[in-house]
Amino acid sequence: MAVDFSGRVAIVTGAGGGLGREHALALAARGARVLVNDLGGAVDGSGGSTGAAQKVVDEIRAAGGEALANAASVTDFAAVQAMVQQAVDAWGRVDVLVNNAGILRDKSFAKMDLADFRLVLDVHLMGAVHCSKAVWPLMQESRYGRIVMTTSSSGLYGNFGQSNYGAAKLALVGLMQTLALEGEKYGIRVNCLAPTATTRMTEELFPADMREAFAPRNVVPAMLVLASEDAPTRTVLCAGAGGVEAAHVTLTQGAFIGTGPGADDRLVALLDQVRDRSGEAVPGSGAAQGANELRLARANG
Repeated sequence: MAVDFSGRVAIVTGAGGGLGREHALALAARGARVLVNDLGGAVDGSGGSTGAAQKVVDEIRAAGGEALANAASVTDFAAVQAMVQQAVDAWGRVDVLVNNAGILRDKSFAKMDLADFRLVLDVHLMGAVHCSKAVWPLMQESRYGRIVMTTSSSGLYGNFGQSNYGAAKLALVGLMQTLALEGEKYGIRVNCLAPTATTRMTEELFPADMREAFAPRNVVPAMLVLASEDAPTRTVLCAGAGGVEAAHVTLTQGAFIGTGPGADDRLVALLDQVRDRSGEAVPGSGAAQGANELRLARANG
């Protein structure tokens, strides 16, 4: 196999079913020892059981692989630290983290309870923060690490009724951007995957005749590449039904409107030029925005 994880140790959160299960099975099939994490709750995050994770572990072991089950909630940092220690105690290291755990509490923003907004942020965003924070020193010490965040088209482009989910998912892209910069000198590469797949969260959104094409297993190749030894870094791949795209946060060339009185009126007049995407670029860091504005100021000074 071109993508090989022999000797690697991986943690996959939310791996008791759907995408996470497929990720765990695929990593194990390619030689990784996998800690399968799943709270075992419902789609909305309620309830909990160790059964879902253990079932996937049993599948991996039946196929000749090595795996351990864990039912920690990713919202509980102490439990996440214990989960990472479980992997270290068993296998001595953690090389790959796939942040996949998530819940849905969909409702239009006008009708959404703020508690549901916070909980979705807590699971998706802080869950990924907790797990990444817990493995970070290990990856720094070994000078190797691969972290995959699970973002979403709802975060990248919006989706009605998912303000909480979309906010959390785009926040993960921001987390990826900075962690990739900070991890570079330690050999830690951080990427995002935006899957389109039929899971218990989404199956009703797909036409019946297309559900098989959008099976979770068809997203897995993108995850494997983003988590592999030769992975890129700071890359957002969108994948589903055999198609793969890359998403980017870009910066236009912009326009100089000057300062002082009338700047807002000049912006109104130049707004089409500001928004013109010809010549747009993918900045290497957040400082690129200031650098572009400095360029405009000097050119018009």
